[in-house]
Amino acid sequence: MSERWVIHLPVVAGDLLSAQRLARVVAHWAHVLPQLDPVGTTVSAEDDQNVRHWVFCDRTLPEGQRCLLRADHDGACSRRMTRRR
Repeated sequence: MSERWVIHLPVVAGDLLSAQRLARVVAHWAHVLPQLDPVGTTVSAEDDQNVRHWVFCDRTLPEGQRCLLRADHDGACSRRMTRRR
């Protein structure tokens, strides 16, 4: 078994886009914690938790780290979280 554990923190959001936005805010706020892997953040419907939707891009950058931009973003990947307007 892996030495990694996942915390599932249920929240209420009206739709997938709102859930992804809230998850990005929470991950951005909590990224100061060394235990957090923000790019692994996903969201799912409460009654269909086996279907998960990525919140952040899952692509690997040349230096081996993963991109911190939203899933399906336009343009080049980055390690800097950007605010969506």
